Amino acid sequence: MQTVTLTPKRNLSISVEAENITPDTFAGKSAGEIGAITAWEGNTQITLADIFDIAVDGSGDAAETKIVIDGDVPRVKRIGEAMTAGEIVVAGDCDMHCGALMSGGTITVEGNADGWVGREMKGGEIVVKGNAAYYAGGGYRGETCGMTGGKLVIEGDALDYLGEHLCGGEIIVKGNVRLLAGVLNRGGTITIEGDTALPGGEMKKGTIFVKGKVLEMLPSYRDEGTEEVDGVTYRKYVGDLSCNGEGVLYVSV
Repeated sequence: MQTVTLTPKRNLSISVEAENITPDTFAGKSAGEIGAITAWEGNTQITLADIFDIAVDGSGDAAETKIVIDGDVPRVKRIGEAMTAGEIVVAGDCDMHCGALMSGGTITVEGNADGWVGREMKGGEIVVKGNAAYYAGGGYRGETCGMTGGKLVIEGDALDYLGEHLCGGEIIVKGNVRLLAGVLNRGGTITIEGDTALPGGEMKKGTIFVKGKVLEMLPSYRDEGTEEVDGVTYRKYVGDLSCNGEGVLYVSV
């Protein structure tokens, strides 16, 4: 088992592109080797040692590697991008694209996550204990799918476009979600335990559960009466009929 602890040295005013902060990259490396890994701070190439104090305990492959970022890193992007195994814990906030394209392993963000957390993830699990910003679990500009697999859990609230272009996987939000959750969905499952507005716009396939209130409902859904799922009674709607969609929207009664 290998544990790598990254402690921020300074507050960052410019975002850092740090897609190399993954168990796959760190596995088996010493503190010096990890510190020499490059990143970009704006248009300046830096090393991880320029922004973190680094400590390594033990050794292991990617599946046996745990990375702990010991503090807020609200300007560090792409943490855990494309990781296949292992564990990352962010003991605070993080910037955009955390866990993007990941296919395995786990990420825990103990604070808030900025936009596109879990972008296009294929597998693994992300837990955000705070709030998530825009496009959580969605696809980036021009992509036809957001998540295709894996699980994203947001224990707080989420902003607009949660699960945009979702094609698979599962998203659970324990708080409220703002506008247009599941917009352009093609598969997968979204569960919102709080309130939301205008869910499922242009949804083709997939399932959305709303256990709170739908504050504003799209008119392009067909009401199919009530249905019980896992002991909970929902109002069942099918749509989005404006695009011949066959998605299912369950709203708690």
